Amino acid sequence: MRNVTDRTSNPFGIRPPFDRADPNDRTAVFGYGDANADFHVIGDYPGIHGGESTGVPFTETDSGTAIQSVLRDVGFASGPRDHPSLENCFASYVHMCSLPDGETPTANDYADLERFFDAELRAINAHILLPVGEHATDHVLREYTTQRHRFSLDMTRLHATDIRGRGFLVVPIKEPTTWDNGDREAILSRLLGLLASDYRQTKGVATTVG
Repeated sequence: MRNVTDRTSNPFGIRPPFDRADPNDRTAVFGYGDANADFHVIGDYPGIHGGESTGVPFTETDSGTAIQSVLRDVGFASGPRDHPSLENCFASYVHMCSLPDGETPTANDYADLERFFDAELRAINAHILLPVGEHATDHVLREYTTQRHRFSLDMTRLHATDIRGRGFLVVPIKEPTTWDNGDREAILSRLLGLLASDYRQTKGVATTVG
């Protein structure tokens, strides 16, 4: 069994290149959870998926707490809502830095942080990537599969489906604030199905197919 590190927050000591956070917010919401995890949940940025006050991904906001609720039902998350304990699951953002209220990351902002996200993703080396929302899904499909050209970015159709990547299985998650009847149950069922399967074989298969 690999043991990357026992640190829960920012396990690899990443230092983002800029600080534009509001005075009471964290400079960045670093990757958090089990650094030896098989499942990696990937959000967009703190303003959408939360953590600007707690420093923990998928807290505070409606979207973030909806994702955390699914992780709890699967058995990945337990303990306090603002600082959960994650087992076999790691959570991080494509754009980890906090921005002033009302601002969204620009293309240059995403580009500035891409190498940090990529380094952490490859260090975690999970089997299953779970991008949340359109931007995270687009980024993961472009960078970690050879199949982005095959799909329109229709999150309703991609939600809770399996896409083979380059060494990963990608399971996109529709933005929780747009979930309709059945969307929560669909991703919960897919995760439970993966956990009941021999999902660790996806690495070899994905490398061959992707």
